[in-house]
Amino acid sequence: MRVVLATANPGKVRELTLGLAPLGWTLLSLADFPLRLPKEEGATFLENALLKAAYVAKATGLPALADDSGLVVPALGGEPGVHSARYGGRETDRERNVYLLERMRHLKGEERRALFVAVLVLAYPDGHAEAYEGSVEGMVLEAPRGEGGFGYDPLFYVPEAGKTFAEMTLEEKARHSHRGKALSALLEAYEKGPPPREISRLE
Repeated sequence: MRVVLATANPGKVRELTLGLAPLGWTLLSLADFPLRLPKEEGATFLENALLKAAYVAKATGLPALADDSGLVVPALGGEPGVHSARYGGRETDRERNVYLLERMRHLKGEERRALFVAVLVLAYPDGHAEAYEGSVEGMVLEAPRGEGGFGYDPLFYVPEAGKTFAEMTLEEKARHSHRGKALSALLEAYEKGPPPREISRLE
């Protein structure tokens, strides 16, 4: 199956390509098409992922896989949440990390608990779409650690791994991350071929 990865984030492209490898799909990127993704105006990760996947599937005539994900800090009322990629109007990952640390400077211990959430939507040109979700709990550190990953990876510490996402290899992150868990759900659904559509249609 030929599938378009509906993301302009090179870090997500690497993780999705690694995670989807067992299916043997031919993966295409937005670089293969003259498209600009629609603005993320949804109130949830699911709405944003569906918006992007459905748009690309309709525009290309091919199945499209979109990811919407983000960091949720309960002590900040759920921030950054769906605004993770544009938190505080900051332009770069580093600026957003600094802004998050400023917002959390008064929080200690369990107050720094956080959740990374990912929703993958696989949309087809006929309007059919499926969603797969993954999440992982961790802590937001008071200073970044590690050189890998992207986004908030240097700040997000996973206790069971004893590392931040930025300290993990791609393979380690795939085992522990929110996106890795969402991909595992997709792989399980497709390991014997496409699942029945009446079960997986999004309303």
